[in-house]
Amino acid sequence: MGLTRGLMYAGAARLVVSLWEVDDLGTSMLMQKFYKQLFCCGKSPVTALRAAQLNMWQQQQWHNPYYWSAFTFQGEWR
Repeated sequence: MGLTRGLMYAGAARLVVSLWEVDDLGTSMLMQKFYKQLFCCGKSPVTALRAAQLNMWQQQQWHNPYYWSAFTFQGEWR
């Protein structure tokens, strides 16, 4: 919590945070999908995260919510 609070004060409008400890490979896959949706598809951050999570859910290897449901936004969501 202290790290998040420090980053928010450092000027970050929003953060994608994990609510619990997650798998490194699953996180890597989710973040790749998130940034692709964000930068290549031009989606808003919230929409990009949701699209990445849905994409993970649709794949057999990553279907378990453990891999993708821990991530959420803190701060300005728009």
